[in-house]
Amino acid sequence: MRSKTSAAVGSIVFFLLAPGFVAGLGPWWITRWELGEPAPYWVVAQAVGVLLICAGLFWCIHAFARFAMAWGTPAPITPTRHLVVEGPNRYVRNPMYVSLLGVILGQALLFGSFDLVLWAAFFWGLTALFVRFYEEPTLLRQFGSEYETYRRNVPAWLPRLRPWRPEGAHHVRG
Repeated sequence: MRSKTSAAVGSIVFFLLAPGFVAGLGPWWITRWELGEPAPYWVVAQAVGVLLICAGLFWCIHAFARFAMAWGTPAPITPTRHLVVEGPNRYVRNPMYVSLLGVILGQALLFGSFDLVLWAAFFWGLTALFVRFYEEPTLLRQFGSEYETYRRNVPAWLPRLRPWRPEGAHHVRG
């Protein structure tokens, strides 16, 4: 039986490894986090980039915390016992992936790097395949009609404007 402490530690380790590579080390390898010579008015794009980075990190960390509160981690090897339909998951089914895309695209704007746009597209392509062919079938087997209801009401990639409120579904409070 997992404790909330072990779930939190597992989530932190997974966060450092997976998102840390995708939105941290990968972009660093591409850009060395060096600002290029800015074009006129590029400061506006850079400001938008910083906002995307901050918002993406906030929502990603918040989503990870929801998994720890559900006594599990986002890692497939230590899943939660219950379907997580609180926090960012009420707006989009894949809040961590969407958040990380925001962080990467924010860095692309901040550093003026088209290569980071390509990195974001590569990351999204891989995660979309992973979600479609592994995560969704696994969640459907594990949570059945509860997941099917969630999937019908919450989009996978473009967040809802208003949070979905499940009726009668088990959900994590925190």
